[in-house]
Formats: sequence, C-alpha cells, structure tokens
Amino acid sequence: MTSATQRTVEAVWRIESARLTAALARTVNDLDLAEDLAQAALVAALEQWPESGVPDKPGAWLLAIARRRAVDTVRREVNLQRKLALLARDAPERADPMDAIEFDTHVGDDVLRLMFTACHPVLGRDARVALTLKTVAGLSTDEIARAFLIPPTTLGQRISRAKKTLSKAGVRFEVPVGDELTARLASVLEVVYLVFNEGYAATSGDSWMREELCTEAMRLGRMLTALAPDEPEPHALVALMEFQASRLRARTDADGRPVPLDRQDRTRWDRLLIMHAEGALRRAVHLGGRGSYMLQASIAACHVRATSADVIDWQRIAELYHELSALTGSPVVELNRAVAVSMADGPTAALSIVDELSDVNALRGYYLLAAVRGDLLLKLERRDEARSEFERAAAMTGNEAERTLLLDRAASC
Repeated sequence: MTSATQRTVEAVWRIESARLTAALARTVNDLDLAEDLAQAALVAALEQWPESGVPDKPGAWLLAIARRRAVDTVRREVNLQRKLALLARDAPERADPMDAIEFDTHVGDDVLRLMFTACHPVLGRDARVALTLKTVAGLSTDEIARAFLIPPTTLGQRISRAKKTLSKAGVRFEVPVGDELTARLASVLEVVYLVFNEGYAATSGDSWMREELCTEAMRLGRMLTALAPDEPEPHALVALMEFQASRLRARTDADGRPVPLDRQDRTRWDRLLIMHAEGALRRAVHLGGRGSYMLQASIAACHVRATSADVIDWQRIAELYHELSALTGSPVVELNRAVAVSMADGPTAALSIVDELSDVNALRGYYLLAAVRGDLLLKLERRDEARSEFERAAAMTGNEAERTLLLDRAASC
C-alpha cells in the first residue's frame, strides 16, 4: 500500500468512523458488534482500495461492506440456531429474521442516537464520557486516558464494562423524549463539548487541531438546541463553541505552529460564526441561563468583542472564572482563573493560585499547569525556573505542535 493511500484511508476513518459505528449500532442494537463490523469494513478498505482506488463515496462504501457483514453474521447465527433446534427435534416454523433488521437510512441522526445511548443513566458519569469519546470522537484509549489522567489499562476496562452494562440492560439505540431526554441532556452536552475540545486542541498527533471534530460538535450542539429549545444550556454551549471556532483560522501560522491568542490576526476571525454565537448567547440569556456553558460563553464573548488584545476586560473575565470555579469546583477552571488574574492583577497574585493547584492530585500530570507556571515565572524574570517548567510541560504533552512551542519557549528563557 502506498503512503498516500494509507493516509487517505486513515483520513476517511477519522471522518466516518463515528457515523459508521452509530448507524451499525442502530441496525444490530449491539455496540460491541457494531464496532467489530466497522473494524471489518476498515480492514476491507485497507485490502481493496490500494488496487481498486478510493471510491467516490467512501463512507457509503464502508457502511455497505459493514452491513453485508452484519447480514452474514445474523444468518450464521440463525443457521446455528436452526441446526441446534433440529438436533433437539424441535424446529418450529420461523419468520425470516432478516425482516426484523431495519436498513432505512432516513433517520434523525445516528450519531446523536449513539450519544444518548452512551449517556444512559445506567452508566456512571466517567463511563458515559469515556464511552462517548471512544465511539463518537474516535479517540484512542491512550488519548482518553490522558484526558482522564488515569492509566490506559484502567480506561480500557472502564469502556469494556460500560458496553457490557448497556448490553445487559437492553438499552436501545434511540434519542429519548420528554423527561428522559432532559435527564440525559447534561451528560450529552458534556461529551459534545469534550469532542469539540479534542478538535480545538488535540491531545496527541502532529496537528494542533482537528477541525472536523469541532465541526461535528457544533452540528450536534445545534441539533440539541432543536431537541430542547427551551433549555438555556444547549444554546449557551453552541455560543461557546462558535465563539471559539471563529478563531480557528488564526490559531496557527503558515507552518502550522500555534499562535497565542494575544498575537492572533483578528481580521482572520470568522465574523459569521461570531454573529451566530452572539444570537445563541442572547437566547440563553433570555431563557434565564446561568450555568457552566453560559459562564464560559460569556468569557469567550469578552475576547471576541475586544477590538484588540490590549482592551480585553480581564477583570470581568477573572470575575466570571471565579463564579465558574465556585459552580464547578474544577481545578482546571481555577487554573484558567489564574491566567485571567495574572492579566488583571499581575503575575504574583496568579502564581499563588497556581502554587496551590500544584498539590491537587488530578493536575500532577497536566502539562498546562506547568506551562502556566512557566509563563508566570517568566513574567517575574525568574528565567531558570521558567525554563524548567516549560521543559517539564513539553515532556508531558502528547501533541507535537504543542511540544515544539513549549520547547521554543524554554529555549527563549
């Protein structure tokens, strides 16, 4: 196989794997089997595309192959059951089980069905998030483990148990309605934003961003606002994602290297996305929202409304982060508050916040803690300590672009 074909197959898989798995899960109502069928289709592509060429509609090709394998699997199971029945001299007339398999492609959205299924209350919060990131975002076990700050083996066991729990409980692959939808909405919003964040700042790989994940997360977020139009947080989440996505084109230079927010060319920001985000934020405010996504969207709005980096209202941002930290209790939010405090009140005040976070177990392997501390030390002219922190942060990150940026900062000290 040529390297070009290999890259094409990998790119198609990144884009199509979630939809493929979701469509198959709806058909066979078994997540493990759906993933096996999707992998079988991928193997077929790796075997056939180098000779036949990449089809015009690769996603449809993969789905057709996987469904063919699904039919073969069901038929084998049916034939086995029939043979067993004959052996037991008990072979009543049966309807063709293939009639029970629905292949209708005109459904609301298979990925959304899969997300609501993975966020079923029969699973714990961490299991819901991990399973959705694996099946919808297509993240590897290692990538998700880094996000959870736990060993990959532990994460793998968690995902395996989650799939078995769904199967044992007989959970159907469908979007709930009424009170059940409301009960699962917060979990689905959480994983949509996690998918977006993986696209906005990839945890591993050569590229800093995976824009296709951002696009998919925004699409799912807009669908959630249609499903729950009177809930403020879906609208706030859409506003937050669109505010952040509006900066995607300006976040890297011509060589793909990250460009810090204060150095970005604001003329490259997507004004149409910003306009949409402002409308979504107004809708959330009208509905009386004051939740996590509402506060984060308000912070993002402070950045995009400023005409230049020099006039950003950092005092207001620090206040919003203080409110968000009190609401969530998240040490990552507190770290973000430290950055805002450094801009509003100076690096000394911020460093005391960061030093307190150094004792938080969940952040011990978090590269951004070291990176922020390095930045504050550099502002205080403590260059040797800053260099050490940047080097430590570079050793922790799994993203090559981020590592290069951190090592450059270390060298500049």
